[in-house]
Amino acid sequence: MQVSNFTIKHKIISILLFALFMWMAWPAGGLAPLLFIGWLPLLWLEQNVLEQKRAGVKVRLFWWTYLAFILFNLATTWWIYFASGGGMVGAVLANSLLMAGVFNVFHWVHKRLGDFFGYAMLLVGWVAFEHLHMDWDLSWPWLNMGNGFAAWADMVQWYEYTGTLGGTIWILLVNILLFLFISKAEFRTKKNILITSCIIVLPLLISFVIKSNVDDTGKSIEVVAIQPNIDPYNEKFSGMSSDDQVKKIIRLAESKITPKTKLVVAPETAIPDAIWLNDVPVHPSVLPFIDFVKKHQGVHFLSGLTALELYMDPAKKSATARQISNGEAYYDAYNAATDFYDSTNFPMHYKSKLVPGVEKMPFPAFFGFFEEYAIDLGGTAGSLGSKKVPTILPIGDGVITAPVICYESIYGEYVGEYVRQGANLICIMTNDGWWKNTPGHKQHCQYARLRAIETRKNIVRSANTGISCFINSRGELTDITKWWTDDVIRKEVFIHDGQTFYTSHGDYLGRIACLIVGLLMIITILSYFPIGIFKQE
Repeated sequence: MQVSNFTIKHKIISILLFALFMWMAWPAGGLAPLLFIGWLPLLWLEQNVLEQKRAGVKVRLFWWTYLAFILFNLATTWWIYFASGGGMVGAVLANSLLMAGVFNVFHWVHKRLGDFFGYAMLLVGWVAFEHLHMDWDLSWPWLNMGNGFAAWADMVQWYEYTGTLGGTIWILLVNILLFLFISKAEFRTKKNILITSCIIVLPLLISFVIKSNVDDTGKSIEVVAIQPNIDPYNEKFSGMSSDDQVKKIIRLAESKITPKTKLVVAPETAIPDAIWLNDVPVHPSVLPFIDFVKKHQGVHFLSGLTALELYMDPAKKSATARQISNGEAYYDAYNAATDFYDSTNFPMHYKSKLVPGVEKMPFPAFFGFFEEYAIDLGGTAGSLGSKKVPTILPIGDGVITAPVICYESIYGEYVGEYVRQGANLICIMTNDGWWKNTPGHKQHCQYARLRAIETRKNIVRSANTGISCFINSRGELTDITKWWTDDVIRKEVFIHDGQTFYTSHGDYLGRIACLIVGLLMIITILSYFPIGIFKQE
């Protein structure tokens, strides 16, 4: 399209098409192949804005792209509204702002250095952004591009080598090549057609070969996963007593357990009470679990709870500790998980990947005064305590569980840390009922398939309500429960030792991308000076 013909109407069409394609492609149940053309409208918009600027027309790309990413974020994560309307608005606006910022850095480099360096910056810049977005106070990697294949996991079995960042590279690279093929006649050579075709097809073939060689057999244990289906708004933390909730969980476990059962898994905050660590062995809500494992010898019972740690000495308190009302002591509240197997020892895993604005206050040095306004999803509101390294929970016979709590399951490198410590069975314990019957709980479940592929470990998923299921090491779901239904499932799951390439090396693609972004930024800045040799006139 000629520059003179590219009007506001065309800009609107481009951002609407981008949002539409990405919404249709996104899990759950999305049409993932649309990801390969989803970015074309934005690249079309950027190219025409670039040409308009070179023709002397003043055009502000940032606001058009910001609106495009707002529509994308809103279309795919609108369901956050059910947990918090303000939280949804904040998440959409903030995440879209970051995305638009990255895209406009690409536009800046493209304008200064031309196509090769420009599109290289889009590719590595976006990968670097996703990598950094996984590890800071506003971390929200839900919409990382590589997650888009979660419902089509057969396409990305090679994530065991690259993680989801490999999927991001694949998506952006195909979009860039297709755009160059469409928009530039000189690019339509037989060589480039062959290269583009190979980049699209080869990963699919490789994925098929890898999956056919994944051996999900061998040593196994029988596991029971519980879905108590307790309404998080009207029952979980009010309206239904802790005693009744615990009795329901125990009753469900009893209905499915057999003499072969080795492990029972209950969801996040299955015990709704906040319990002091010293009181765990004698707490009324814990005693039924202790009685259960005594009755069923050899069975381990993993469950979520809220744990409180007391600091009598203020000098020893953590950064997230709260002061006890009318006292000098401090305490930390943890979203935790433990194994009730040994009534004298309760090893604790503390959730460390906390939801910004819900479980932790971002940048507390600057915004700590907002602590009292933290979104309350029941239980303990405000910044929770956390630990830098996740805790594994061995259950005997060489089986070591990774108790992954809710939001932690979005982080591939973090889940890999459990495996690097020796975990060979992943147990995801979650409570997805906050989002009601929306795409939110379905997306969350689908993302777990990617963790199974990355680590080649079987996954047990216990949801308070949402989707409980088993996932094998090929990322295939079985025994899927229905939404808003009391249920309990049982299955023989396989135990696989060892580490995949991705588990061993983590998000190495992100680290490499950050390095390349730094080099491209230096080159672009140098282009403003007489010594710049890459300046694009």
